[in-house]
Parts: sequence; C-alpha cells; structure tokens
Amino acid sequence: MEKVPMTSAGFAALGEELKKRQSEDRPRIIEHIAEARSHGDLSENAEYHAAKEEQSHNEGRIAELEDKLARADIIDISKLSGDTIKFGATVTLVDEDTEKKTVWQIVGEVEADAKKGRISITSPLARALIGKKKGSTVEVNAPGGAKAYEITKVEWR
Repeated sequence: MEKVPMTSAGFAALGEELKKRQSEDRPRIIEHIAEARSHGDLSENAEYHAAKEEQSHNEGRIAELEDKLARADIIDISKLSGDTIKFGATVTLVDEDTEKKTVWQIVGEVEADAKKGRISITSPLARALIGKKKGSTVEVNAPGGAKAYEITKVEWR
C-alpha cells in the first residue's frame, strides 16, 4: 500500500470532510431519496435520480477520503528545520523577469490548493525546488515558457 504524504493540517481537513460527509450529507441525501420515492413513478422522477446521483458522488468521495486517510504518512512540519527545501517547506520566490514575489508551501497532492499557496510535491515547481537552498535560482517549464525564480526564503511553519 503506497503511503500518501501530508501535513497534520491536511490530514485534519480530510478527516473533517469525511466526518461531515458521513454524519451530515449522507443522512440528508437518504432523506431526499425517501422523499422523492414517495412521489411515485421512479422512472420519470428527476428529483429521485438527482438524489441517487448525489448519493453516488458522496459515497465515492467517502471511499476516496477513507483510502487517503488510511494511507496517510503524516509529516510533522514543526519538527523540520534547515535551509534545504523538502516536503513541508514554505518557500518565498521572486520571479526574475517580473520581480513578483510568491510564497508556496510544498504539501501532499491531496492538500494542494494554489489559491491557498499550497503546491503538490509532484508539481513541476515543487520538483524544481526540492533539494535547493535560499539564494539558489530555479528554472521551471511553465505553460507560458520557462520561468526563472530566485529562492529568497525557506521557512518551516
């Protein structure tokens, strides 16, 4: 069984989603199905089919969450340190063309969220950063062409 690396915060977030899907969403969907069933003919009952589809989606996500949580390899970032970039590091980069500063935390695939500044360890940028140190420059092939970044800070938070 392949382990899935994640932070303790990522593990907790997945656990919360699982709990909500099991204790809130599942009973609500079952109630919708029962209500739609009471309306009679199921063959032309759009409400019933929509509720069954929602149930299928919810149960699939529950199974996926249970699998990821069972395979979780929780990495405690508070115990990490040093100036070499690895899983869990929060890295400040400066785009060498635009001078624009960005901050990314390298996390597991299941908790990656670009809007929240978290990139997957499997992403091209994270792969380019792993093993580098503050002051280094990395080049990443982005959809719009190659981008060069200077690493200005490595933190563990």
